[in-house]
Amino acid sequence: MSEPMLRVAGLAAGYGRVTVLGGISMEAGRSGNVGLFGPNGHGKTTLLRAVSGLLKPRGGTVRFDGHDITGMSPRAIVDRGLIHVPQGNTLFPDLTIADCLTLGAYAPRARAAEAANRERVLALFPKLGARWRQRVRTLSGGERQMVSIGTALMGDPKLLILDEPTLGLAPKIKDELCKAVFDISRSGVPLIVVEQDVEFLLELTNHLYFINHGQVETEIRPGESLAHSDIMAMYFGH
Repeated sequence: MSEPMLRVAGLAAGYGRVTVLGGISMEAGRSGNVGLFGPNGHGKTTLLRAVSGLLKPRGGTVRFDGHDITGMSPRAIVDRGLIHVPQGNTLFPDLTIADCLTLGAYAPRARAAEAANRERVLALFPKLGARWRQRVRTLSGGERQMVSIGTALMGDPKLLILDEPTLGLAPKIKDELCKAVFDISRSGVPLIVVEQDVEFLLELTNHLYFINHGQVETEIRPGESLAHSDIMAMYFGH
């Protein structure tokens, strides 16, 4: 049996004197998608930041594609093909869409596929081609999220992490983003997604982790079923 694409074991992390993750474990396979859900402020984003190198772990291990990446720099982790689109607008506001996508392909392993990945991004998000030389600060929230995901795809990910990709978006733009995320999944890129939209998460993913107080409280493995009402019961403790 092959090793999963990502294996997190006993991961501890936090900020200053505050421990957020007290030894969390999870994994993501080489196919299919993983969903993380749970109350706000209970460790989902901290987990993703520790996995992708944005936050130094205090304990535990992170293995990706057969290699120990615990404590590596974000750049080194991106070079290996693990790419994280953080929550919120983290783009450089004065760069153009063209600049952002070019920057996304900086890693040596991504440069070889730069032209093909750019074509793929513009097929997913035609609006970006129409605004190719427009600066990020002039874009709507939904368009900036398209640029964020597009920039990540330019890095040629082996595994793509999306932290609340539809947060705060108008319904029409949200539908466009959801369709694009499904298309990315269908193209063969496995995903880890944090999302508050339960219906979207249930349709997109086949492996779910309920994160509560910095721990995996419930794991729903591939093949096991979970209804919307079950998720609501987890959130509200019934």
